[in-house]
Order: sequence, then C-alpha cells, then structure tokens
Amino acid sequence: MEMNRVFLLTGSNRGESLHLMNTAARLIGEELGPIVRESRIYCTEPWGYDSSSLFYNQGLEIKTRLSAEDILEKILEIEARMGRIRLGEGYSDREMDIDILFYGDEIIEVENLAIPHPRMHLRRFALVPMEEIAPDLIHPVFNKSISELLTACADSSAVVEIP
Repeated sequence: MEMNRVFLLTGSNRGESLHLMNTAARLIGEELGPIVRESRIYCTEPWGYDSSSLFYNQGLEIKTRLSAEDILEKILEIEARMGRIRLGEGYSDREMDIDILFYGDEIIEVENLAIPHPRMHLRRFALVPMEEIAPDLIHPVFNKSISELLTACADSSAVVEIP
C-alpha cells in the first residue's frame, strides 16, 4: 500500500500546553506514521471565540498508510486520552486539538470529515506553520500555494514563534 503525505495542525490552550504539544507529536509519530517535518511551535490568539488563554500551534507532516477516516478515528482517540472533552459545536479552550489539513492532494467531503480543512485558508495560525514546512504545497481546491494563501489571508491575528 502506498504511503500518503498528510499534514496536521496541533493546538492547545489549556493545561501544560508545551508539554501537551510534545506529547501529541510523539503519539502521532507512534500511532499514525513517522513525522517527516514539523514546524516550530507558535503562540496564537484564539480564533472564533473569546478566551484569555493563548494557543500553541504546530504543523506536522507525516507519512502514513492509514486512510483519512482511520486517521480521524485515531486523532479523536489521542485527543480524548489527552483530556479533550468535546462540548457540542462551538469553539472552546482545549488541552489538545488535532486537525487534518491535507491528505495528499485529495478532496474529501463525508460526514464529520472535510479535507482540505475548510477554514484553513482563513486562519494565520494554520497557514504560518504550514508555510514553514510546505510553502509550495498547492491547495487542491484553490489551486494556490500555501505561501500565496498566507499572502492573501485577511486574518491579522498575531502568530509568534515560541523561542
């Protein structure tokens, strides 16, 4: 079976976020597939809701033989083990959030799964880490590179590298 190139975004703004980010990366590498590239960790403002807690975000590229649906299932398991409790539809503070941004160049729209991530192009906190690890990756819906999407992004939120 062929290896798939998958991009994920991890995020945390509750608990020991830096420790949780490192734990998530380790678990992803062990359970989904080896991490090929990882961005630095960035500190970002919450997006889509008010919170006094800043987020840490990181982009990861993995190679995997898993299907997109299997990746989603494993991601939800990892999030739950790390303390994530899903409270309905809205955004909220969370110990760990793992989003699938890209699964190869596939476009997938099934119940509970949309790839590429449908709001990624609107969010600097997703585009900045992605530009670090895959600036020339072409978004299969918009047919633009990550760098082009970041340049066109209207979001003015601060995305600050963690030293």
